[in-house]
Amino acid sequence: MRDRFTRVLKGHIAIACAVFPEGTSGAQLDPLARVSLWQAGLDFDHGTGHGVGSYLSVHEGPARISKLGTVPLKRGMILSNEPGYYKTGTYGIRIENLVLVTTAPSVAGAEKPLFAFETLTLAPIDRRLVKADMLNVEEKRWLDAYHERVAETLSPLLDGETRAWLEDATRPVG
Repeated sequence: MRDRFTRVLKGHIAIACAVFPEGTSGAQLDPLARVSLWQAGLDFDHGTGHGVGSYLSVHEGPARISKLGTVPLKRGMILSNEPGYYKTGTYGIRIENLVLVTTAPSVAGAEKPLFAFETLTLAPIDRRLVKADMLNVEEKRWLDAYHERVAETLSPLLDGETRAWLEDATRPVG
């Protein structure tokens, strides 16, 4: 179960860290969330993410990160980043955050504008389920930076007992 959780987390991080040229569709990014699962002969049967908007709130198109997501992603779009894994009759895993399409820092020699994702959701990812030895240095760095941001942002808003829990939940993994 921890192996599967970590593979889903690796896919989640891959989407969160993606930098992609203007005109890229969700279908082009979707494999990033699946590669670690594919390496173990696994997959999930839903899209990696869907649009989130002001009218329908969730599952709002036209943008989505999925095998069928042909609409180019544009700056300002909000989507979910939610890869998963489901073992029939046993358990399911989904790690979900909302992300905002933003302009990525410029790269020397780039021929198109680049986009990236800013993670909007601030909730700890349960480190007890993570097999740290399966994460590479960059993935550990992302998880630790994400948890640091969660703690810094939320701690001032919490009572002492909850703050202590959050500090423990967001300790570095790397």
